[in-house]
Amino acid sequence: MKNLLSIIFVISLSLSAIVTAQESDNAEAPEVSTVQELLMLVKEGKTKEQTENSKREAEFLANKNKQAEILAAEKRELARQERIADQLEAEYKKNEEILRVKEEAYQKELGSLVELFGHLQSSAGEAAVQFSGSLTSAQFGTERVDFLNNLTSKMSETTELPTIREIEGLWFELQREMAASGEVVSFDTTVVDVDGETSTCNVTRVGLFNAVCDGKYLEYVAATGQYAFLPRQPAGRYTKTANKVGDAEVGEQVKFGIDPTGPTGGSLLANLIQTPSLAERAAQGREVGYAIIFVGLIGIGLAFWKLWSLYVLGKAVRAQAGSQTLDVRNPLGRVLKVGEENFKKDIDTLELKLAEAIMAERPSIERGIGAVRIISVVAPLAGLLGTVTGMIVTFQMITLYGTGDPKLMAGGISQALVTTVLGLLVAIPTTLLHSFTASSAKGIISVLEEQSTGILAERAEGS
Repeated sequence: MKNLLSIIFVISLSLSAIVTAQESDNAEAPEVSTVQELLMLVKEGKTKEQTENSKREAEFLANKNKQAEILAAEKRELARQERIADQLEAEYKKNEEILRVKEEAYQKELGSLVELFGHLQSSAGEAAVQFSGSLTSAQFGTERVDFLNNLTSKMSETTELPTIREIEGLWFELQREMAASGEVVSFDTTVVDVDGETSTCNVTRVGLFNAVCDGKYLEYVAATGQYAFLPRQPAGRYTKTANKVGDAEVGEQVKFGIDPTGPTGGSLLANLIQTPSLAERAAQGREVGYAIIFVGLIGIGLAFWKLWSLYVLGKAVRAQAGSQTLDVRNPLGRVLKVGEENFKKDIDTLELKLAEAIMAERPSIERGIGAVRIISVVAPLAGLLGTVTGMIVTFQMITLYGTGDPKLMAGGISQALVTTVLGLLVAIPTTLLHSFTASSAKGIISVLEEQSTGILAERAEGS
């Protein structure tokens, strides 16, 4: 009996848990104190479950019948749509046949005009591309490019033929561009300067090659439809001719540098702009190049100063040689004075005194000539130093970045070549100047020796 009560108690707990889960939204179940109450509770739960199951089965059967009705309706709709699709397909085939007939009739009516319209379309497209970057666009406007693009789009659709006015418009634009290629005209328009500011300027356009304003070359910027000053102008000899062509009168002939390789400044003008100036080339030599230039200027300046001083000194010596009055302000006068003072002594003493006087004058005459010679020898050696330094930099760039980008090696190569050139540019003139100064000094000393020899000869004849 006791075991039976335990089993019933466990079952009651399980059933109560099930009932509690099913009726979670209801009020809390009453407490069970006796076995009778537990049995009644289980009986009520079972009855309630049977009722709900019956209700669910009824609803399922009702929905099942309804789903069958919906399925039947959908099948009827599918059959109707299939009939409509068959009708549309038949109509499509009929229209396709009509379109084929119409297309054949259209092509037959066009005849040779098909080839003509093809040429018109290609000509309009090519002209639009050419006009978009032409120098004349700033003068004639960008509307012609829009017109040509619209004409090209219209003829590419093959649904509408171009009108006579449109064909004449294409011919007119081509003819106007052709005439502008041989004209030199001036007109006022807005120009963009290097700082991005716009100003009105009188532009002179030379055909389709170049345009100038205030002696400066311009380029046409297709994005803005305006002229713009080049960020860097070519050499001065080209900008001078640009000034002349801008100020020229009608019918006047002037020389002007044009670039025939491109309407917006082709490869020739680009190369002229990118060519570095003398200062930029010297800067490529870096520290060694600056040192060579500094030493070269000192050497050349010293050589010219010495040439001038020797010219003045030689002039005074030649004047003294033709004069009977002694002037101790020049070397020959001082040597002659020594000869006059020691003329009555023995010939050996006189010879020694004259040699001593000439040796005393030699340092002042030859002063500075040795420095010019040293500079002429050191300059190419400094250039060789810059060459070696530049090659070291180049090899370092190759080690770090490889040989894929030559621009990375350009700095070292420029330094290597420029310093060599600078060294030779300094060595050649300083060597020539050293030769001139040395020969000038030697000529003055020869005059001194000649005059002293004459004094000795006169003394020997007198004795």
